[in-house]
Amino acid sequence: MTIVKIRRSQIFYSVAIFLIMSVICGIVGFEYLDEQELAAIENQPTTPPSGTMSIVIKVSQRVLELHSDGQLYKKYRIAVGKSDTPTPVGEWNIVWKDYNWGTGFGTRWMGLNIPWGIYGIHGTNKPWSIGQFASHGCIRMRNKDVEELFEWIPVGTNVRIEGRKMKVERILKHQMSGSDVALLQMKLKELGYLNSRADGVFGTITKQAVESYQVEHNMEVTGIVNRQLAEILGI
Repeated sequence: MTIVKIRRSQIFYSVAIFLIMSVICGIVGFEYLDEQELAAIENQPTTPPSGTMSIVIKVSQRVLELHSDGQLYKKYRIAVGKSDTPTPVGEWNIVWKDYNWGTGFGTRWMGLNIPWGIYGIHGTNKPWSIGQFASHGCIRMRNKDVEELFEWIPVGTNVRIEGRKMKVERILKHQMSGSDVALLQMKLKELGYLNSRADGVFGTITKQAVESYQVEHNMEVTGIVNRQLAEILGI
């Protein structure tokens, strides 16, 4: 009986160790495969562009586009913000770059000058999240991809984030900030009333652009965007 019990115990522990090792190997293997292949886009250039670079992030498509002299040069799959923590739309700049910025941020960090929070383009220790709405607002890339982009783009690079359709719920006025303000600014630029960046800050220039729109459309000139005006603007 003692020998049988010992053999059963040995079999039990052997099976348990085998299952644990299988799970670990499966996770490691999946992470490696996803990091190396599943999130890659085929037939992409591997040498840096020679022109002036800019970035366009298309939130709905979960794609980051690298442009050279205004022309598309390369695409990367990315993860973006969840519905309750969306990636801020607007026109920003890379303002600082860093290595191994913190736990969960992968091997590279490129910070954006978004005034109401800390947002950036960075790597990840969760490569399976690439292609998903998964972050707290930042843009996640495969570590391999972010390391390449990090070397190619300088501080000051323009970054345009195009988001999913959203409705402006607040009354917008001077000195407010947020993604809804950036959405307003992008609309005013599209209509030809604003020539500055959509930086998400309702400053004097944005107020003047709203007033110009109100004058040309025979509205009360307030410089304030209420819900009625937002609906007219289609935002």
